[in-house]
Amino acid sequence: MVADSLRAEVTDLLARLIRVDTTNPPGNETAAAELLRDYLEANGVECELYARVPERANLVARVRGTGDGPSLLLLGHTDVVLAEPAEWSVPPFSGEVRDGEVWGRGALDMKSQVAAEAVALASLVRDGFRPSGDLVLASTADEEVGDGFGLQWLCEAHPDAVRCEYAINEGGGDRIELGGATFYQCTTAEKLTAPFRILVKGRSGHASMPSIADNALVKAATLIERIAAYQPEQQVQQEVEAFTRAVLGELPPTADIVGRLRALDEITGEVVRALLAPTFSPTMITASHKRNVIPALVDLEVDCRLLPGQTPAEIEPVVRAMLGDDIEYELVFGDAQGGTRSSLDTPLWRAIESYVAEVEPGARAVPLACPGFTDSHWLRDAFGTVAYGFFAMRSMPAEVSATLIHSADERIPVDDLELNVNWFRYAAHAMLQA
Repeated sequence: MVADSLRAEVTDLLARLIRVDTTNPPGNETAAAELLRDYLEANGVECELYARVPERANLVARVRGTGDGPSLLLLGHTDVVLAEPAEWSVPPFSGEVRDGEVWGRGALDMKSQVAAEAVALASLVRDGFRPSGDLVLASTADEEVGDGFGLQWLCEAHPDAVRCEYAINEGGGDRIELGGATFYQCTTAEKLTAPFRILVKGRSGHASMPSIADNALVKAATLIERIAAYQPEQQVQQEVEAFTRAVLGELPPTADIVGRLRALDEITGEVVRALLAPTFSPTMITASHKRNVIPALVDLEVDCRLLPGQTPAEIEPVVRAMLGDDIEYELVFGDAQGGTRSSLDTPLWRAIESYVAEVEPGARAVPLACPGFTDSHWLRDAFGTVAYGFFAMRSMPAEVSATLIHSADERIPVDDLELNVNWFRYAAHAMLQA
């Protein structure tokens, strides 16, 4: 494990990062990038800031390789979501350390990982570590909103700064106990976000005489009920198969997988349910702008998540069959993002397996897809990067951390910070040892 001095170092760095308010919007991530640059440069690490606009900088730090080894990128974002102070037990940007935990917005998502990556990099340089390939840290802007100031922009405008063969990002590391065994989940793929709008058409009229109009809102209600009742065809992709075999010791019939996993843990069963098929969730609706006017048009927005490899074009006939043909509507798909995966047969996966076995004998690393998406897909799309999400959480239960991300009283145990400084140091040695 890391020395006590590194434990204190990462705790201090995280507290200082939390005190920099990078709520997105507007972001203002440059202040966090400069804090990290000053810390890393003081430890002899080469740093560069890249910014589409001055106030939204991305930090890229690099330890150059001495040979022809692969490149490893430690990825994290410095922006955070809104925090309402009245809901918190401590000021959300205080970075307070209380009872062995660091409190504040970003403590879990994801300034903790940014701090652990930075301390790992700095300590390796102090140790005289000379990697065979480049060891890179990218602390980026704008992950929470995605308006094109962060990793997407870096991949397009400065590809050489972040081009890499392997990357470690957020999205995994939860410790789960299932059937008497312990597993650490690692995200190796993500679903495709493919939102669409349904423009439901009718005829307006005065609300006092509903029979003379054709209420598009009533029609929309029928379509919403059809979406809620729809059961898409399930399929087992490689991540669910590997996870299920590890947990259950076999691959049951597809229809039985969720029930078997729910019997062990309800949340795990529901996560896997979302990874067996596309999901369709109506989330926003716009109708009449006056109480006494029956709407002729309703704009219904649906959050649609497709399995890795699926496309909006191939899912459109499924959506139309789900909605039926007895109600007039127009279907409009928005921009799709994500839907990428990385192989499970890689040196980085084996490093994760060996690290888990070392820190908790008897525990196993298991792959799973992310029901949402992360910035990893920009690297996979641009460079074919093998990108995994893994930030091990041994002290804080997964069911607790899940309730704190993007919520009040966000915090992380210092023990888990220490664990992950060790993990990033371990990964660097495993992948880049000369």
